[in-house]
Amino acid sequence: MSNLLSDGGRQLLLGNEAIVRGLIEAGTGFASTYPGTPSSEIGNILEKISGDAGMYFEFSTNEKVALEVSAAAASSGVRSFAFMKHVGLNVASDPLMTLSYAGVRGGMLILSADDPSAHSSQNEQDNRYYSTLALIPMMEPSTPQEAKDMVAEAYRVSEELTLPLLYRTTTRVNHARGVVEFSERSEPVTKGHFDRDVVRFVNIPAHAKVNRNRLLNLYAKAAEMSEESPLNFVEGSGDIGIITSGVSYTYVREFTSGASVFKLGFTNPLPEKRLAEFIRGKRYVIVVEELEPFLEDQVLRICAQNGLDVPVYGKRSGHLPRAWEFSPDTLTAIRDLVSVQEFREPLPRSEVKLPSRPPTLCAGCPHRGLYAATKRAVGSRDVVYCSDIGCYTLGVQPPFQTADFIICMGGGAGAAGGFAASTDQKAIAFMGDSTFFHAGVPPLVNALFNDHRIVMVILDNRTTAMTGHQPNPGTGREFGGITTESIDIEKLVRGIGVRFVEKVNPYDVKAATKVMRDAVDFDGVAVVISECPCPLELKKRKMLEPKVCVVDQDRCIQCSACVKNIACPALVKREDRIEVDETQCIGCRMCASVCPREAIEVRR
Repeated sequence: MSNLLSDGGRQLLLGNEAIVRGLIEAGTGFASTYPGTPSSEIGNILEKISGDAGMYFEFSTNEKVALEVSAAAASSGVRSFAFMKHVGLNVASDPLMTLSYAGVRGGMLILSADDPSAHSSQNEQDNRYYSTLALIPMMEPSTPQEAKDMVAEAYRVSEELTLPLLYRTTTRVNHARGVVEFSERSEPVTKGHFDRDVVRFVNIPAHAKVNRNRLLNLYAKAAEMSEESPLNFVEGSGDIGIITSGVSYTYVREFTSGASVFKLGFTNPLPEKRLAEFIRGKRYVIVVEELEPFLEDQVLRICAQNGLDVPVYGKRSGHLPRAWEFSPDTLTAIRDLVSVQEFREPLPRSEVKLPSRPPTLCAGCPHRGLYAATKRAVGSRDVVYCSDIGCYTLGVQPPFQTADFIICMGGGAGAAGGFAASTDQKAIAFMGDSTFFHAGVPPLVNALFNDHRIVMVILDNRTTAMTGHQPNPGTGREFGGITTESIDIEKLVRGIGVRFVEKVNPYDVKAATKVMRDAVDFDGVAVVISECPCPLELKKRKMLEPKVCVVDQDRCIQCSACVKNIACPALVKREDRIEVDETQCIGCRMCASVCPREAIEVRR
């Protein structure tokens, strides 16, 4: 990624790469995150180049902490950048709501990478509302070039207002590719000084009342800045108006014609005077935006307050959908209102019906062994499986079916305590090592404090796997000139008072089954640590031994125990034979550990 540090030129960049370049050009001195798609690439890149860029960067234990450390830097005069996926802002919302009262001294951007259509998320919430809830300015880029360029302007606005700014992207902006023109780099300032101001930064009730008025005045100033912002502009002409922002603008720009388009980049507060002037005299206005009618509702209010009897079409009128992300095809819904480019008829589809391929745990994934062990240990007992957010969520699929309740990061362990207290069922909570540090310790402490007799299984695969193999406190840190030791999960768990703590190798399904049986039988809080590195991480580090499993057909009795219990994609059943696909197998021997005839062997 060193090309992002070049002095000039133009490059083909991913939206997230363009944002990193924008940080470099703006002289950002401090950045923090908890990884989450679609923002993950930003952190992956900063892990590699932050040292060379002269920027401090950290993977924080969760999004709340990420926002807090960046807020401290910005309050000391250092330009900071906290970034996360949309649901991560829920975690960070507690400090956000008071940070807006205190404000900042150096510019601070808070990137929320929203995920319309929930491509890699448990919901598709619209985080634009956080800007109105916190009364902070918001900007939204539409393309990789804008994603880079807008960073500098966002810092300027943040610093002039002394407020954090919500920098809102969506999946199709983060993961789009485009040619990006570079500008000059600015030298980052990584050290500041915090000057004491108790009224401003200590928001006890008496001070909060003062700061509330300060915030309202600054928000009014932000509205004036939005009116003058070059990020809000009109292009085209005609008596039909289209108001749009974000990636929706790119669809409008490419596939509609014959309308005047008001493109919004500074989207909170809106430039209400300019919008009223734009709407006045139009035959009607169409609001094109993904997810909630955030802009449309404000346009309707602006019309009402300014006596504008102009029809407004969008989600409220039923012309555009409220759910899921848009595409060029979505615009065909408004072709009766505006000229929309018609698409050629698609090529005839093949009559061959391809089988569906749902996401699945990788070949050799250690979670498979632990799930197989758990199912064997539980047997016919009535249990509730509480899962969490990560690769292990895929345990919901057959043959494991070890996910009955999933809500949010760390929510599985908290819910397990609730089930333990409110039912006669045994509750088993699964979470990864990174999730344990993110949000798993408080519900474990809660279970001890309230005598919730649960089993917590910590799936320690030595990385933050699903979001791209980022480090976490359990792996230690070794980048950006900082090296720290890993935090021992077993010692931490024992240190808070858990009496039943066992560590297992999930590749040894028989041994893991015995431990899980003991954990389920234990009358109290039991913690099982399933410790085994993610094979993909080992491959990346060139630490995976070249070996595969083979089936001895003379010993195999075709009982399918390996397929039924482990369900590894490297196991293939062909007619009356079970074979191993050597292109996928990593030789982990999980399948061998459940074979009753010892018919599966490892070949190096």
